[in-house]
Amino acid sequence: MQVVNSAKAPAAIGPYSQAIVQDGWIYTSGAIPLTAAGELVAGGIEEQTTQVLANLAAILAEAGASLDCVVKTTVFVQDLGDFAKLNAVYEKLFNGHKPARSTVQVARLPRDVLVEIEAVAKLPAR
Repeated sequence: MQVVNSAKAPAAIGPYSQAIVQDGWIYTSGAIPLTAAGELVAGGIEEQTTQVLANLAAILAEAGASLDCVVKTTVFVQDLGDFAKLNAVYEKLFNGHKPARSTVQVARLPRDVLVEIEAVAKLPAR
């Protein structure tokens, strides 16, 4: 098992790793819209989703993968009313790649953010 930590994404804010690689699979923790310096991104769901996916891309890159390698995401949102706006950013940043996905509205997220996303990805063949 390999622990993945990218300096280009915020450090974990609890007792967990940004991601774990096991048997060619990458399992990320939930990423929230903090900068690498740990600052919350200003703005609404679009800006927060953009930062979350940038964080996931940085973590995946550290492990040797990219968003194109993602096979499944789980998206946690504070308000499903933001679904269309979230989807527009998600679709653009995944650039046509459509991993399986679950989206769940939750009562509250860490730091009161609007969105958190976790991913499962397969390392590319070498």
